Amino acid sequence: MIIRPVAITDLPSLQQIAVESGPGFTSLVDDCDFLTRKIDRSLASFARTVTSPGDESYLFVLEDSETGEIMGTTGIEASVGTRRPLYHYHRSLVVHHSPELNLHRRMEVLNMCNHYTGCSEICTLFLRPRFRRAQAGKLLSRVRFLFMAQHPQRFAETVIAEMRGVSNESGQSPFWNWLRAHFVDLDFDTVTRMVGTGDNGFIADLMPRHPLYTQLMDESARAVIGQVHDNTRPALNMLEAEGFRHTGYIDLFDGGPSVEARLHDIRSVSTSAGCRIQVVDDVQPALEKWNGGGRGRTLVITNTGTADFRATVTSAAKYLPARNLLQVPRTLANTLQLGNDGHARFTELATTSTDRQRAAIPMNQKKEALHAHR
Repeated sequence: MIIRPVAITDLPSLQQIAVESGPGFTSLVDDCDFLTRKIDRSLASFARTVTSPGDESYLFVLEDSETGEIMGTTGIEASVGTRRPLYHYHRSLVVHHSPELNLHRRMEVLNMCNHYTGCSEICTLFLRPRFRRAQAGKLLSRVRFLFMAQHPQRFAETVIAEMRGVSNESGQSPFWNWLRAHFVDLDFDTVTRMVGTGDNGFIADLMPRHPLYTQLMDESARAVIGQVHDNTRPALNMLEAEGFRHTGYIDLFDGGPSVEARLHDIRSVSTSAGCRIQVVDDVQPALEKWNGGGRGRTLVITNTGTADFRATVTSAAKYLPARNLLQVPRTLANTLQLGNDGHARFTELATTSTDRQRAAIPMNQKKEALHAHR
């Protein structure tokens, strides 16, 4: 499995992913012109010299290196809400109190806001059902953080992720159904398609500007506020393990939660390390001892490029901390476009809760990553 930047030749696969992901996955829509523009924008972003985050969009694909098939996608928006507003609802409590009548009521309200303007966003993570295999989802999720750790000047200090909210198999969102009945008479598929393609002017025109009291919603709409789609829960679990937390902001259309973290506090950023490369023979006793017959340490490894970025997950590489040297088998090094005495970035892929608590990199190797923020 190899991660690389999207290419124009990936358009048919990207369009198929847009179909498979279904309504509510707003970062990819089944529109050939839109997807072509998305690919072009990503190619320009990877090629651009950047000193601070701007209108860059980085889209990666996961490729089966044996068949060439595209298994999934993952992406990063460098600075959201600058080209067009990024709206959310914020959940909060209001208190109505009358001392004279001795009445006291606490009620939840939703206020529309643009709180995350200028933040970086991780997005577009989708692993196609027939390619769901060991480590594939983890690789898609964590590779973004290694790219951000390697190129911190390209990203904001706060990183967010908008999690897909609850909708059923027919594409109906209980949260949106209530909003549609009272405010915007458009079906959920149409709304998410419009938002995905950038046509969100209707939000300012038609969405309610005053606080929404959730007690006035029907039970089905109220029950899904801040909840995620069943297919999204594994992705949310991985982000929570990275240190992302929900702080009360939800999606305007399906009520799904947004989560956030400081870039330098993200686990895969702070535990990743830059290192030198030593290319070794594909079969070497030292590597077999390190791996314990394939039961040893599994690493996510990336090169340090942008337009030629490559990444994978492997247990066939050995780290020598005293020399800050990563030994990589020749075939794998060629695939990742790594040369002898070149540079790479890696982190250990935790597989258990105990692993999550143990830093993969010795403390003296973490200094560089601690400065991975704008």
